[in-house]
Amino acid sequence: MSERKYFGTDGIRGRVGESPITPDFMLHLGWAAGQAFKRDGQRNSVMIGKDTRLSGYMFESALEAGLSAAGVDVKLLGPMPTPAIAYLTRTFRASAGIVISASHNPHHDNGIKFFSAAGTKLSDDLESEIERWLDRPIEVCQSAELGKAFRVDDAPGRYVEFCKSTVPNEFTLEGMKIVLDCAHGATYHVAPKVFRELGARVSVIGADPDGLNINLNVGSTHMGALRQAVVEKGADLGIAFDGDGDRVLMVDRDGSEVDGDELLFVIASQRRKSGTLRGGVVGTLMTNLGVELALQDLGIDFERAKVGDRYVMERLVERGWVLGGEGSGHLVLRDCTSTGDGIVSALQVLLAVWRSGQSLSELRSGMTKLPQTMINVRVAQRFDPFSRPAITDAVRSAEKHLGTTGRILLRASGTEPLIRVMAEGQDENVIRRVAEELAEQVTISQP
Repeated sequence: MSERKYFGTDGIRGRVGESPITPDFMLHLGWAAGQAFKRDGQRNSVMIGKDTRLSGYMFESALEAGLSAAGVDVKLLGPMPTPAIAYLTRTFRASAGIVISASHNPHHDNGIKFFSAAGTKLSDDLESEIERWLDRPIEVCQSAELGKAFRVDDAPGRYVEFCKSTVPNEFTLEGMKIVLDCAHGATYHVAPKVFRELGARVSVIGADPDGLNINLNVGSTHMGALRQAVVEKGADLGIAFDGDGDRVLMVDRDGSEVDGDELLFVIASQRRKSGTLRGGVVGTLMTNLGVELALQDLGIDFERAKVGDRYVMERLVERGWVLGGEGSGHLVLRDCTSTGDGIVSALQVLLAVWRSGQSLSELRSGMTKLPQTMINVRVAQRFDPFSRPAITDAVRSAEKHLGTTGRILLRASGTEPLIRVMAEGQDENVIRRVAEELAEQVTISQP
């Protein structure tokens, strides 16, 4: 398959007003997607949802026009979490779902994610088909065949009920005090309802979006505000979502951050004890080695996939397993939903707390994370770091130095012009020095 021009590891993303994140491109993309998703002999429809970015209004209108020109109906969901669009795409029997979001990025970025009719990320082949249609000029269908647009007013309520349906009826959060950080993003109007309706006493921060403050000093990429709020309010724990609601991180009652690797371990270990774990666990190349070792001690199989929730999902499907995730908080629970879902994942962690009778702090103590240093090296243009001999030689030297007590990982970001340099091992000072030396080599060796 040829290299894709627009799609990265998680859809299409960039700065608003710069190609391809422009209204004219979105118009063309809507038409191209409509052509790729259309099936003869049926009335085709596509769901469109968005996060709280101001630019979402502009791109929603452009996509709607493009889809209509292709003869595809549009169902508008308004601001909704990314996984809600996946769920509603399935329940409305739509041809596809489109999310307008740049996830954890600041407001000046935006992007597009697609879901199949089954509520899953698109295959590489289908993304390539959309790109082939993008190479063609727009041809508007006959006037009588133009797509219609509808607004789905009850979308938030439908999704709230779905989230609650993923835990047992007897499960309750009565007596638990929780702080939610909604990142001024797509979960701001649904997440508080879910946890309150399950009985928790909920305090909320990051739930006043103005179109420009999404992810601004709040959410899963800026945990300071949540850590402070949990301690000040004497809460049992805190839950942080990212801007589009497909990731979750937590804070324990002492204000300590609990990342996706630890949350994955908590869910897996408790499911093992309750007899509800089906198969093993899938992490990524970035998953802390401590997770793998702790799961092995429990007799749980563990495999690594490429970085990206879509690759975690692919490996889970291949193996017939249900649980996987990333340290960023992108967790996949195939027995609950079809894609990463921050609210659903948080509920599974709370289910583990409820079943065990232990605190989040106690549950996370079952594994020990190895020191890991990550350095993001900003580059002038994306490139394969292993295409540069000097970088390859430096990695080999570092791996020889660490031996069997650590590991090195270099990879190009799929969404930003960054090379991610990761070193992991038992001695924090050693791995920090190794990572810094490799990052310097990447900087001086870039094209």
